[in-house]
Amino acid sequence: MNTLLSIEKRNAVLLKMAVLLEQERNAIITINKADLEAYNGDDISMYDRLKVDDAKVDEMIASVTHLASQEDPVGVERFSFKHDNGMQVYNKTASFGTVLIIYESRPDVTVEAAGIAFKSGNKILLKGGKESLKSNLKIVELWHQALKENEASTDWVEYLQFNRTETQAFLEKPTQKVDLIVPRGGERLIAFVKQHATCPVIISGRGNNFVYVHPEADQQIALDLIVNGKTAKISACNAIDKVIIDKDLPNKKDFIENLISKLKTFNVEILGDKTVCEFDEVNTIPSDDTWFEEFLDYKIAIGEVTSNEEAIAMINKYSGGHSSVIVTTNEAEAKLFMENVDTAAVYHNASSRFTDGGQLGLGGELAISTDKLHQRGPIGLQHLVTNKWYVHGNGQTR
Repeated sequence: MNTLLSIEKRNAVLLKMAVLLEQERNAIITINKADLEAYNGDDISMYDRLKVDDAKVDEMIASVTHLASQEDPVGVERFSFKHDNGMQVYNKTASFGTVLIIYESRPDVTVEAAGIAFKSGNKILLKGGKESLKSNLKIVELWHQALKENEASTDWVEYLQFNRTETQAFLEKPTQKVDLIVPRGGERLIAFVKQHATCPVIISGRGNNFVYVHPEADQQIALDLIVNGKTAKISACNAIDKVIIDKDLPNKKDFIENLISKLKTFNVEILGDKTVCEFDEVNTIPSDDTWFEEFLDYKIAIGEVTSNEEAIAMINKYSGGHSSVIVTTNEAEAKLFMENVDTAAVYHNASSRFTDGGQLGLGGELAISTDKLHQRGPIGLQHLVTNKWYVHGNGQTR
């Protein structure tokens, strides 16, 4: 059993990781190039997530440095109560114990998600995809060095080199205690973990995010948000996949033509419903099932709705429960939308690309949960804890 490391030791390990990541920057990027060269798939979002460059290393360093500066999330008093028999009762945050992170292609998860789980007082088990194996093993080597230099056991961060069959067996009958599993990846990975896991799973779900352009929208804002949401990072779960335009939008034809033109400069494939597919360079949406799809590609679907209420119903039916946006100058209509759309994050006149732990003030994220228990949206340091009751008495019986 690993006894909880002091906050001073946890912070020292994180700060040492920052130093080692800087020292080994070139080695990490070189090793990652070998992973990139070995990747033989045609999934551009997977390739984008796999790549480590200077900017990505900078983000890793910033992540562990910021984590080291944050308050200890363990042992925070949430509730206290003095029983009338004299017992003193406290409820405090506590670490889960052991957190297994299963992820695809993203070597930065080996730093950022592991760092959050470690700062929260947990032992970390990492199971990355085969496409990023060399990069991941190099980063785990740095974790072990940081732990050893701070006289902490390397057991705190363990990498599981399992194939799919071995992973399934471990999920069904773990050979060591696992308290929480966090899958980071596509729908197939998440479904696989949910099917086989025997302990709680935080579902970091699919995106398939919608923008609703209300009749009272500032149309320049609408264009900017849609283009940013779709093209800034197509591999992100907070990207935009669907646009629904109100039938009463003034100068609707001009707006749609302008939107198509801007998206085409980024080579975005445009699908449209029967109203929108009348425009040039728009293909017909093949079936209603398209509205359920998360594209993770330079592809977007555009349709028309008759009201705010219809937009809400459509999003609640088809979206991944991640993020949704209304563009309007009407505060009452924005309030109606934001209160009734069932997504983890709702936006009024801002890009869905901000659904991110760092951008929403958490300093980083373990995952973005589309479940409603125990935390929804970005899972930050302060959410990766459970709780425990501490009861102090002097012989009370019941």
